[in-house]
Amino acid sequence: MNLVALAMRIRALRTDKRMTLDDLADRSGLTPSMLSKIENFRVTPSLPAVGSVARALGVPLARLFDGLDTVPELEVIRVRQRKKIRRDDSHWDYYPLLSNRADYLVEPFVVCIPPGRQRRQPHAHEGDEFMFMLEGTLDFVHGEKTVRLRAGDSTYSSGRTRHTLVNPAGKTAKILVVYCRGGKE
Repeated sequence: MNLVALAMRIRALRTDKRMTLDDLADRSGLTPSMLSKIENFRVTPSLPAVGSVARALGVPLARLFDGLDTVPELEVIRVRQRKKIRRDDSHWDYYPLLSNRADYLVEPFVVCIPPGRQRRQPHAHEGDEFMFMLEGTLDFVHGEKTVRLRAGDSTYSSGRTRHTLVNPAGKTAKILVVYCRGGKE
């Protein structure tokens, strides 16, 4: 299942209905924290949890999953089709480079990180992560290590180690991030 597409679909339906996370929590029986993790593709929700969300949103369960397992032979995403999304508690802008409708093995994003901004807490997730610095400077904090990245540098790392990026410079940094399903054990 494409977790990003499911998360984006749930968030879009919730915001279209002008519901807050607290509203959805009251109606679904899930906590606002769990719903936030689902919408920010940090956890894979159970089928009963997705069913509760669908009922609370007033949509059939099938609508949340429709097309998520279809992998097109070719997909072209034009720059004007790209939509900015926000995740978690960060002030970072994410631009998905695929439609996120299909069950791809990778989820690529261009991420823009303003100066001095980072997540409140480093995080971990399933799978591996490839990054390529497009513009600017970032400090990549991965576990106990901190590595300075500049334009042209790349990394490949386990997502299971708590990590974050810090922009120490005076201008926005831009990075290509590719989340890889599965990953090394």
